[in-house]
Amino acid sequence: MGLNETSATEPSSAPRDVVRRQYLASAAGDLDALRATLAPDVEWTEMAGFPLAGTYRTPEGVTSNVMERLGADWADWTAHDDTYVVDGENVVVLARYTATHRDTGKELNARVAHHFVVRGGLIVRFEQFVDTALVRDASR
Repeated sequence: MGLNETSATEPSSAPRDVVRRQYLASAAGDLDALRATLAPDVEWTEMAGFPLAGTYRTPEGVTSNVMERLGADWADWTAHDDTYVVDGENVVVLARYTATHRDTGKELNARVAHHFVVRGGLIVRFEQFVDTALVRDASR
């Protein structure tokens, strides 16, 4: 194998690839696969003003307090990743959230930026940037 290749059974630990696996797992609703991308001591921060604002730790804490709650409140919640900017262990992703709020029936379509830090093939830190007013308005 070449320097940047991995075996078919071993996923790439390159920061961009780890983050991409996280988005794919999230879109598929595969919380086990999503947790597998997160470090045991991960710090996952949802932006102030976002309905789930705060910092969550541990893979289980992230999926139960963020992904499962989003799934309960929103139909078809998806983060569509489209542009990656990678600088060493830092990965910034420009994306779009789409969903329909289960109580109001209002649709959400908001641009977002996510900052990930990946070390040793795992996400150790995440920070979300989003227009929280768009999310609030869709939930009211």
